[in-house]
Amino acid sequence: MSEQAAPTASVQSLARGLAVISSFDAEHASMTLSEVAARTNLSRATARRFLLTLVDLGYVRTDGKHFELTSKVLQLGYAYLSSATLPQLIEPVLEELSAAVHESASASILDGSDIVYIARVHTRSIMRVGISVGTRFPAANTSMGRVLLAHQPAEIQQEVLSAGVQSMTGLGIGDAAALREELEKIRAQGYAVVDQELEIGLRSVAVPVFSADGTVVAAMNVSMSVHPNTAGTAQDAAQAVLPRLLEAAQQVREALAASR
Repeated sequence: MSEQAAPTASVQSLARGLAVISSFDAEHASMTLSEVAARTNLSRATARRFLLTLVDLGYVRTDGKHFELTSKVLQLGYAYLSSATLPQLIEPVLEELSAAVHESASASILDGSDIVYIARVHTRSIMRVGISVGTRFPAANTSMGRVLLAHQPAEIQQEVLSAGVQSMTGLGIGDAAALREELEKIRAQGYAVVDQELEIGLRSVAVPVFSADGTVVAAMNVSMSVHPNTAGTAQDAAQAVLPRLLEAAQQVREALAASR
C-alpha cells in the first residue's frame, strides 16, 4: 500500500467502526452479527472484525451470539459534554422551565437528518422509548428538528427533504412538499408544534436557541402527553407554555453572550 493510500484506509476504518457503534440504539440494544451487518451495510466478515475489535477495547460485550454496547461508550461523548458550554448553560434553564410548566423539557442540536438530545429534564415518562442525553430522532418528525431545519440554509434543508419524509404514526406531515411549507411557517412564527407525529399520545412545542451573533445553535422544547379526555387543541397547549419557553431560550442566549 502506498503512503498516500494509507490515510484514506485509516479514515474508512474509523468511519466503519463508528458506524457499528451508532447502529445500536434503544430499539436495537442487543443485536446478532447479521443484524449489525445489515444495519451498517457491511459484510458479515467486516462487521465481525469491527465488533470483535470493539469487544477487545471494552466498548462492546457479547455472549457469543448477541452484541451489546457497554457503558464505556459514554466516554466517547464525555469529553464533549464536560467541556461544552451549551449543555452546561441549558440544563439549569430547563430545570426552571420544567418546574414552571410542570412538563418535560429538552434541548437538542441537529446532526445530519437527526436531532441529538444534549440536555433533558423529565417530569414523568410519556414515551415508550426512553429519552436521555445522546438520544436521536428524525428531525423531520420532531418539533425541535423542524425548528432547527427551518433555520438551516436551503441546501441542508434540501438534503433532508430529498431523503424523503414519512410520518411515523400516520398523522400530520408525510411528504416533503408539506414539510417544506411547514418549515417556512415555523421560521416566520418562531416556533414549531408537533402533535402525535413522533408517537401517539405525545405533543410538543419547540423554539430556536440563538447565539449572540444570531445563529441558531440548538432548540428547546416542552413535551406533553395527550389523553382521550385532554381538552383543547395542540395550538392551545402550545400557547399555554410558549411564553415560558421563549423566555427560557432568551435566558440561554444571554448566558451564551455573557460567557464569550
